[in-house]
Amino acid sequence: MVEELGDPFKELEQSIMDDMKRVYSEKTIDHFLNPRNLGRIPAPDGMGKMTGSHGSTMEIHLRVKDDKVTHASFWTDGCGCSIASGSIVTELARGKNVLDAHKIAQQDVLDALGGLPEDDAHCALLAANTLKEAIKDYMASKKEPWKRAYKSGRHLK
Repeated sequence: MVEELGDPFKELEQSIMDDMKRVYSEKTIDHFLNPRNLGRIPAPDGMGKMTGSHGSTMEIHLRVKDDKVTHASFWTDGCGCSIASGSIVTELARGKNVLDAHKIAQQDVLDALGGLPEDDAHCALLAANTLKEAIKDYMASKKEPWKRAYKSGRHLK
């Protein structure tokens, strides 16, 4: 009997994907379903954490060598657009000089994702601003490296 009806879950999944494709770009859907650089880096060189206007929180962690972002990761408790925005902003930052990465703005995230609906554009702003916070943290610890050791607890060992 089940075989005669087909797989209802496949039909539901296809219906959801069709609805998403009417609203979001392929790139946004891909970064939501397959986020890049998801997770936290232990003892990062720079870390930013912000809560956006709609209550979602995002963290961005950076590894930096010779003032170049060698690795960037993110974590968020937000929606699919927050996940996609965090994923793409880490991709945009990776390989850039920290000063160039600091210039990444909301519009850069929106452009890289192929746009977002107006109601979701705040997710791109949250991602760009959190990246800026992570870079500011890196720059501050570069000026006073003892603070990084203090934050990590290495001074206790």
